[in-house]
Amino acid sequence: MRFTERYEVVGVLDHKYAGKDAGLVLDGKKNDIPIFKNLKEALSKLPASDKPKSLVIGLAPDGGRLPIEAKDTIKESLQLGMNVDSGLHDFLYKDSELMAIAEKNNCRVRDVRRTPDRDQLHFFTGKIEEVNCLKIALLGTDSAVGKRTTAWIIVHAFRKANLKSEMAGTGQTAWMQGAKYSMIMDSCINDFVSGEIEHAVYEAWKNESPDLIVIEGQGSLMNPAYPGGFEILAAGRPDYVIIQHAPKRMEYDGFPGYVLHSIKEQINAIETISGKKVIAITVNHEDMSKDEILPACKKLTEETGLPAYDVLEYGAEELVKLLKSYLK
Repeated sequence: MRFTERYEVVGVLDHKYAGKDAGLVLDGKKNDIPIFKNLKEALSKLPASDKPKSLVIGLAPDGGRLPIEAKDTIKESLQLGMNVDSGLHDFLYKDSELMAIAEKNNCRVRDVRRTPDRDQLHFFTGKIEEVNCLKIALLGTDSAVGKRTTAWIIVHAFRKANLKSEMAGTGQTAWMQGAKYSMIMDSCINDFVSGEIEHAVYEAWKNESPDLIVIEGQGSLMNPAYPGGFEILAAGRPDYVIIQHAPKRMEYDGFPGYVLHSIKEQINAIETISGKKVIAITVNHEDMSKDEILPACKKLTEETGLPAYDVLEYGAEELVKLLKSYLK
């Protein structure tokens, strides 16, 4: 809803927020993308000029599994001749019923997380050492903490400042948002994860000559279910790290009883493993009122000695100033 360059979004299907504006639900700022209860309602209310050509399954449930109730919507979409892009681990191409409908109606079905054949994957070579622009890894203290959103905000703020910036995407949502240089880490065959990260970063540098590449983080170093930080540090070879943190979050996302390691512990782990400095904290203001945000940033700075920013609420101009001081 915030950043996609791959699609022109005409509506959202979400019965919980039906009747509302997607921008207001997300950020309190209207973006004129309506939310509908279901596909039938969407098709009845959207003007002819906005009739959708694709159904995009942007869900991110635990384990990436397809909810049973979603299959009927997919089936309905295919029967209407719509293309379907799915970001889940349950691959639609394996469903003979759905694929028969897709073939009959000449629909494109893309399983975004489907791993490419091995002959299309890249093994780590060390060519990452040729990349001579500034590389920042945007890691986090947990999964689903806003790493990708912050990465995009930094990229766009750099471009607004007349500097060239690219994001190396590492998840299916970054691909759906249109990240030109990306891989999908959580479904990649383990032997090729490092090579695919290296390839995405290298190609972004070779083809775009950017001043900055922001590498999107996945999971966290210490999340029990969604690891991902180590490979990004080892293969992406960032010059510095920014860490995304939700101050009100006490336990790892989706895992009650698994207490979130402190941000100081997580910073220490990142710096010990990579040998690179964490230079800033970006804040996720979930469960916080607006008047709590700046005091929370100040407290993090006092605790860690690092500047802390909420770029979603206040923009990334101050963070861009900091990053410009590190440009090569």
